[in-house]
Formats: sequence, C-alpha cells, structure tokens
Amino acid sequence: MKAEDEWWRGCVIYQVYPRSFQDTTGDGIGDLAGVTRRLPYIASLGVDVVWLSPFFKSPMADMGYDVEDFCAVDPMFGTMDDFDRLVAEAHRLGLKVIVDQVLSHVSECHAWFVESRRDRSNPKADWFVWAEPKKDGTPPNNWLSVFGGSAWEWDGTRRQYYLHNFLASQPDLNFHNPDVQDAVLETVRFWLERGVDGFRLDAVNYYFHDRRLRDNPPLRRIKGNDVPETNPYGYQDHVHDKSQPENIAFLRRFRALLKEYGARAAVGEVGDGDRSLKTVAEYTAGNELLQMCYTFDLLGPEYSAAHVRKCIEGFETTVRDGWVCWSLSNHDVPRHATRLTKKNGDPDRTARFAILLLATLRGSICLYQGEELGLEEAEIAREDLRDPYGIRFWPAFKGRDGCRTPMVWEHDARNAGFTEGRPWLPVPASHAAAAVDVQEKDSGSVLAWYRHVLAIRQGSAALRAGELGFLPSGRDVLLFERRAGDAAVLCAFNFSDAAAKARLPSGANEVLLAVGGHSFEKKTLTLAGRSAILVRLA
Repeated sequence: MKAEDEWWRGCVIYQVYPRSFQDTTGDGIGDLAGVTRRLPYIASLGVDVVWLSPFFKSPMADMGYDVEDFCAVDPMFGTMDDFDRLVAEAHRLGLKVIVDQVLSHVSECHAWFVESRRDRSNPKADWFVWAEPKKDGTPPNNWLSVFGGSAWEWDGTRRQYYLHNFLASQPDLNFHNPDVQDAVLETVRFWLERGVDGFRLDAVNYYFHDRRLRDNPPLRRIKGNDVPETNPYGYQDHVHDKSQPENIAFLRRFRALLKEYGARAAVGEVGDGDRSLKTVAEYTAGNELLQMCYTFDLLGPEYSAAHVRKCIEGFETTVRDGWVCWSLSNHDVPRHATRLTKKNGDPDRTARFAILLLATLRGSICLYQGEELGLEEAEIAREDLRDPYGIRFWPAFKGRDGCRTPMVWEHDARNAGFTEGRPWLPVPASHAAAAVDVQEKDSGSVLAWYRHVLAIRQGSAALRAGELGFLPSGRDVLLFERRAGDAAVLCAFNFSDAAAKARLPSGANEVLLAVGGHSFEKKTLTLAGRSAILVRLA
C-alpha cells in the first residue's frame, strides 16, 4: 500500500459541529457555507482532516442524528452546492473531509420507516426490527434505550413493537436483512461519488441485534461504563442488543466499497463498556475492515497516569494489527478543560497539558471545535436545553448542550461573531472572552500552544507514527518513548499536584516542549505538579 493511501495513519482530525460553527444566514444556526468560510482557520491549526457532524435532512429530534434522507442536505445547513463547494475548498487547502454516517437507525420520518410501519406485508416490512409483545402486552425483552426507558416502542398500526436504541423517533434498521445492507451502502456510495475522503461511523457496533431477542443480563460492575449512572442503561451487560458477530461481515462489505474509490478511510465509534478494546480489535483487524476506531476510554472522568497507561497498554496488547483514534472531547461529553480539571485547578493548564499528551500518543487524534481555545463546559439553564438526553435526565444529568454551544470568533461582536440572529444555544460571556481574535494576538495563548504542539507532531516521524514504549516511573508519572528509526522523543507527564522525579535515559539532549516547571540534575528529571515535557533523544 502506498504511503499516501494511509493518510489516516497518525492524522489529526478536527471535528466540526456545523450547527454551532458559523452562521451565514442570521437564523442562529451554523451552516455549510459558514464551515467553508472558516476552513482557512481550520487549516491554520495544522490539522489534516475535517470531520463534519450530520448535516443531512432531518426533523432534528436528535440534532441531525435522526436522518430523514441520507442523500440530501437539510435546508437549515444549505444546499448540495454548498457541500460541494466546502469539499472543493477543503481539498484546495490540503484538508481531507469525512462525514458522519449514521447507519444504525433513521428518523421515523424516513420513507423506509413510513412504508415499513404501514402493514406487515409491504416490501419494507422487515427493514426494521419488529417484534410481538409478550402475552401481557409488555415489550418482547428487557433491552433499554441509551436515552432512557425501554428500547421498544409500540406501534398501533402494525400492533407490534419496534426497536430503538436511542430515541423512540429513531427506529433501528434490521441489518439481518441483506436488502437493508445494500440500501445503506448505496447511501455511502452517494457521498463517495461527491468526493468525500471517508466517514465517521456513528454507533458502529449497534448495527446488529440478537435474532433471538434474548434478555440482557445485569452488569456486575457499574462503575466505568460509558453512560452516566443516572441512566438505568448502565445497569445491563449489553451482550445481545449490540456488538453482534454478524457485524464483521457487514464491515467487510463496507471496506470493499471504500476500496473501489482508492484512498478512502473510516473511523468507527465504539461504545461497548469494558469490551470496547476487544470490539476495536475485531473491527480493525487486517486490511478488510475499518482502518481505525475510537472508544470512550479517554472521554470519561478518569484522568491519571495509571488510567492513561492502562488504556494505552490495553490497546497495544489487544489490538495487535489495528489502529486507534484518541480524543479527549467531542459533541457527546463535557469539554475536557472542565472535566479533567481538579477542584480549584487551572483549566488553561489542563488544556495545554492535555493536548501535549494527546499529540504524543501512538495513533491518530481527534480535536473538537473550541478545545484549541481552551473552552470550558458551558452552564445551560433548564429552559435553554435542546438535547433530548439532558431533558430526559435533568437535573441528575444535564445533557450534552454544554459542549455544543457556538464557536466564538470575535470577542466584541454580536454573539461573538457566530450569528447576527439569536443563537440556537446561548454564547457564554466567558467563551467570548477567549475568542479566536483575542488569542490570535497573543503568542502565549492556548490557541498558539495548540498550533505549536501540532507543528512539532507533524514534523516528528517518531510522534506521528513511531512505536511507543513505557519507561519505569513513579505512580503519578507517565514516562514513555516514541521511536521511529533513529528519531526518538521522551515524553514525561506528571499528573499529580506535587513535584515528581523521573530517571532520564541516555541521549536526552534537547527540550522540544514543556508545560509548567522542570529541572535537570545529571540523569534525573524533576517535574513540577501538573507539568509535562518532551525531550529529543539522540
């Protein structure tokens, strides 16, 4: 395989949440023309790929993850011509474009579901997961929805239940039906024909369900699951409603389609609790399935040297020939400048420390819009909530709107330059103070730091694609080498608040980057609390 065909290996992805990025029409919602307008800014960060969250036609019950038409742009985001211009401009700037492909389910407004629910004998009657009630009228099994309640919704027309792993208005497709697989693959082909470079596959392990509809057993250990404990979903061991073995054959079909179009790639989202790495290993093995996946291992509240090392070693041990995409923030979790900052800590220091850590891990990495500004999680009032997940579990869980507020471009402009109208979510004053135009003028800003870190990563074969090996260190220190041929970099991170020491290997001769205080004495490195350093090794 040519090196250029593996552009995804070690790449830096920048996730754009279009409705919150840039509005050009004044309706308070970001659009594709706005993304195109800001592509030079994205390119200036030193990233390789733009990931676009859904912009397809949708009733927006789940902010576009409930797709009504896979092959149409929703008018709130613009037109297909707007999309084509975006792709052309991104390619002109040297950026790849991947789109968020939501294949496990559709909107209840989708033509396929409208036909399927009409009766039990129409051509699409078996395109969704329909099941008879139990004798007492209750759902066929105990499966739960990620968004709360039963995963089964009664339909009065067919007098059956249908499966929905998310909202009741997001019925699950029946991937056991080969006609369904053919149909969704044709929607993938549609975007390949329009020139996209790849896909982010939403909920990639949710495509298939257990044909026998067996009950899920209880989960023995609740802590560490990838959903909040306020949600009963986390109390089940989801062995029957997702991550079924039949998915492997479908992913092989998906990869075969990508190969028809040359250097295209896909990254899968895997939410599978303690089995996530095992699932990633299965989905990325060899050269016939997905190129890479990401999990929620670094997207939760755990943040320590031991946890990060466990995640890395778990991947390296379990995923022998696959590839991982690491991230610390996205549109589904609280921003890491808040999530990973200790009480009375410094979010700015957290942001700098975190990107240095992310940029040194072996794998590809994904950044979420606004994290390069050090934006913290926004506090959203109950009356301003738009996320159905948060509305369902308020106040124990406030949902995902706090990480989805608009991007801030100009500190003294109306709505920080996002829109001239009323924004779909409020723009926090603290975010406006950290706007792009403010940080562009400050060589010591978080934005400047991100650009510097990404430039170092891009220029280092060791950091971009080298092997990773851990070195002996104390409990709170993460110490490892990245090495590619003769190029090597020592990476040291002190997660504690107190100073810590680490033994330096021979050949440490040049500091590349540092966060916080450090000192050298012969073969010993002393790192101040919450400090990190990269050192070139001869």
